[in-house]
Formats: sequence, C-alpha cells, structure tokens
Amino acid sequence: MSNTPSTHDATGPIIKRPTRWHIVVFLLPAFIVYSAVMILPLIETLRLSLFNTVDGQSTFVGLGNFKVLFGDERWAHDFWNALKNNFIFFVIHMLVQNPMGVALAAMLSLPKLRFASFYRTAIFLPTLLSFVIVGFIWKLILSPIWGVSPFLLDMVGLKSLFSPWLGKPGSALIAVSLISVWQYVGIPMMLIYAALLNIPEEVIEAAECDGVTGWSQFWKIKLPLILPAIGIISILTFVGNFNAFDLVYTVQGALAGPDGSTDILGTLLYRTFFGFQLQLGDRSMGATIATVMFLIILAGVSLYLFVIQRRMRRYQF
Repeated sequence: MSNTPSTHDATGPIIKRPTRWHIVVFLLPAFIVYSAVMILPLIETLRLSLFNTVDGQSTFVGLGNFKVLFGDERWAHDFWNALKNNFIFFVIHMLVQNPMGVALAAMLSLPKLRFASFYRTAIFLPTLLSFVIVGFIWKLILSPIWGVSPFLLDMVGLKSLFSPWLGKPGSALIAVSLISVWQYVGIPMMLIYAALLNIPEEVIEAAECDGVTGWSQFWKIKLPLILPAIGIISILTFVGNFNAFDLVYTVQGALAGPDGSTDILGTLLYRTFFGFQLQLGDRSMGATIATVMFLIILAGVSLYLFVIQRRMRRYQF
C-alpha cells in the first residue's frame, strides 16, 4: 500500500475557508487612532493650504498661497533662510552624527573591549532625556556668564578658544546642531551595532583565515555588509532633521536667533501658524509651509526607496 497522503479530487467540492474577522477587529483600533492622529490632520493641512481668508470668509485660492510663499519678498526671505539652515542642520548630522555612530558601534563590537555594556548605556542615555532638559543643560554649560565651558577650557589651557557660540550668528546653528548630535548619536550607534552583530561568524572566520583582521576587516568586510543599515539611518536622519523643531525652540526660542541664524522650517511653521509676540497667526500660510515640508520629505524618501535602495547591493547568506 502506498504511504502517499491522499489528495482531494479536482472535481470535488471546494472547501471555503472561514473569513478571519478577528484580524479586522484587532487592526481597527490602531487604524482609527492612526487615521485620527496622522491621516486626517495631513489631509486637512493639504486642504487648508489651498484656501485663504478673504473678506472674513474662507476662499479657495488654489496655488495662491504657494505663490505668496515663494514670490513675496518677506515670505520668500524667511522661507529660503529656514530651508538653508535646515539643510545645514541635516548635513552636520550626516557628516558628524552618523559617522560617529558607525565608529562607536565598531569599537563597541570589539570582543576584547571591557565594560562595553556600560559604554553603550552611557552613550544611548541622552536619547532618553527630554529635549527640554537637554536644551536647558547645554544653555547652562555654554553660557559665558555662569557656564562651566570657560572653566573646563581654562583647565587645559584653551580658554582663549571659548566664545558665546549660541549668541553669534555664525556659530549658533553649528552649536545647536552639535547639541542635537550629542543627544541622538546613540540611535545610529545602536542600529549599526545590531547590524554588526548580525554578520555571520562564518564570514568573519573566513576573513581571518585570509589574514584580514582589525580595521582592515571592518573596512573590507563589515562595512559593505552594513550598508543597508547605514542607508536606513540616513533616511531616518533626513526625515527627523526636516521635522526638527523642539531642540531649536528650547535652546534659541521661537524667534530662533540670533537674527534668524538658527531658524529652520519647524520654527518658521510654528511662528506662522500660531503667531508669536506681535506676529499674528496665519493658518493658511502655516499649512502652506507644512505642505512644502511634507513634499520635501516625501521627495527625499521616494528618492531613497525607488532610486538609491534599488541600486544598493544586497548581501544574502
């Protein structure tokens, strides 16, 4: 007798699988919350950017608000200044935070390193702190009046290098960016560290048999294998930086001084939508700036997903 399991006849009745309604039940609460918090506000923002108040009534103006934002001298000056600062803010994170995160992850992954768990915790800890606490602490540290920076630099004979960095237009944006780097460098470090741990031991052993060890092994073997993780970190940095607001607001205030040198799209959106001091809030222009921010982020993410990621070489084991 054959041990092959029997199968249903092709002409037999088709058994209909029961509908899995429990999946919809479990997903529905998350879908409702996400729609209420994310989808509906986004749709309303896009709609509001196409309207403006004319004679006390909301009137459809099409792309009129965008023409004002890009064409009016006052609006265009503030917008392009904020966009330029936002781009500089992003570049500093890409050139300082992410390479530093990769370097820290590489050092922490060394098998002979002692107290590696303590170092990982200490470096990641600032990401758990409130941006209010971080901004207030660094304002105290860098204060030329009661800050500890002049004293610490004086201890190593470098007091002459101290300057009120947060109070100078030429250095304020760099100082705020480096504060942000200090707070969030733990995120790329942990992601890269996890990617390094996922590299199979067989690959490392094969490299060691070929005489590839130390930093040469990292550059030739490990770095190409973690490129997908670095790509994900880069796009997360892009999205986070072009959505940034809280740290700049905490350190430099809503005016993002001095003289708008730290003004980014997030702070410009805040002042425009809600108003500040003598400036009245303008919901339509605020929604227009928010829409431009959304389109910039959408373009960057689409470029990564459909162009860069497709060309990125994938390593499979």
